[in-house]
Amino acid sequence: MGLQVYWYDFVCFGIVAASFCGALWVIWRREGSSSRLEDSTIYDGLLVAQPSSQVVFTAGALPRGHVGSSQLWTSCWKGVHPGWLLLTRSLSFLIMAAFLGWDVVEWDATIFVYYTEWTFTLVIIYFAIGSIVSAYGCWLLSKHPGQSDLEEKAEELKGEMMQRHNNKAQQEIHERAGFWGYIMQIAFQTCAGAVILTDIVFWCIILPFESNSHLGLTLLMGCMHTLNAFFLLVDTILNILPFPWFRLAYFVLWSCVYVIFQWIIHACGFSWWPYPFLELDTPWAPLWYFCLALIHIPCYGLYALIIKAKYTILPRLFPHAFVRSH
Repeated sequence: MGLQVYWYDFVCFGIVAASFCGALWVIWRREGSSSRLEDSTIYDGLLVAQPSSQVVFTAGALPRGHVGSSQLWTSCWKGVHPGWLLLTRSLSFLIMAAFLGWDVVEWDATIFVYYTEWTFTLVIIYFAIGSIVSAYGCWLLSKHPGQSDLEEKAEELKGEMMQRHNNKAQQEIHERAGFWGYIMQIAFQTCAGAVILTDIVFWCIILPFESNSHLGLTLLMGCMHTLNAFFLLVDTILNILPFPWFRLAYFVLWSCVYVIFQWIIHACGFSWWPYPFLELDTPWAPLWYFCLALIHIPCYGLYALIIKAKYTILPRLFPHAFVRSH
């Protein structure tokens, strides 16, 4: 049977549509090509895809929110080689991929109707991209063996990029490189909010009140709802990626796409809802949807507080070892 629509469901549709359009508007305003460069973020290629002799640096060409290429693969700790980030990201990717494989074997591919698996997969994608970026960063540093300080090496690479100009072909390389670094940054911040939301809903709502054969506390479910946050926090402690508030919009888009996906499969005949608070056949649905929309702000804000604490507390505890974000 297809999706039955009641009058109050249009309120739910309106909440999701407003959230979706609002997120797109924020992204357009803050990261569109016509945005003014008003903040202090560094602008250069996010991932150098070619030798420095073939890279062009155009500081005004990148939208707001981009970060320096070295920030993708260097650590916020002095003396920590990017190889450690490569190791942690690679191990995180492999372990989480193994758990996702276990989940699929246990429940088959229909398990992807759950938001947990969507978010878990997104975190795996982030670590996959991060591993490739870190490996490339290690390769870049291996080409400059004469310096011991990682910051000096990063600055040298930036300086070389700024000095090279080769017009159209180089600009094409620059744009392609910036795209993948941009995707990595977006994935990181989307994962941050989605992981907090997933784990809070599981441990505080579903497990105490809505537990069932799949969403009960098993070894697999317990690991999937802890390892996602654990590995992301480990990466956060090591990396030097910024965390601007406006990228909450990507987190909102991610959740909106999931909800729309649920509506589509139910319109096509899917008979049950993975989460009771997404059901549309109850007059309480608008209230549930409104609360779900609002909860994105504290979930993202909680991770933003973690980042804030990192840059506030750690420099005081380790003044000679911690490097502030650029």
